[in-house]
Amino acid sequence: MSAVVHEPAARRAPHPGRPGIATGAGEAAARRALRAQIARLESEAGAMDPPVRTAAASRAVASGPGRPAASAPRLLTLGELEQARDGLEIALRLERRERDALGARQEDARDLREHALRDPDAHRWVRVSNEDVGDPGCLDWHVRPRFGVLGAFMRWWRVRISSGCP
Repeated sequence: MSAVVHEPAARRAPHPGRPGIATGAGEAAARRALRAQIARLESEAGAMDPPVRTAAASRAVASGPGRPAASAPRLLTLGELEQARDGLEIALRLERRERDALGARQEDARDLREHALRDPDAHRWVRVSNEDVGDPGCLDWHVRPRFGVLGAFMRWWRVRISSGCP
């Protein structure tokens, strides 16, 4: 004869405010773990410069000051907590990918600027700005012929640095 194991009533009882949601030690531990993961991801997003806009911040901006929230305060389900965590992970992954691509473009622009300074004749009409390389200010490096059209025919190319500011 097999023994029937009964769970304590506290684990089987549905949540008083939400039918069909059982409360128990396992669910509480899962909630704590998910909230800890969300907090870690939000702190990573906030530590980036400039900070990544998280889903919670987007919701706060969408509702705006002075507008009532879409619903009353409530306890999120495990599925909703998982969705929030997954959304943050995706947002951070995309932001890191974009920042890596921007860094690669800026590094390419720095290399182009260095090569243009070394050999202006091989980089005719190239223009690189501080914005392209991620530096502050509004300097531009132009590879232009000295003495206009005559310099272009005579291959007298030089790099001219202009302030570029309006």
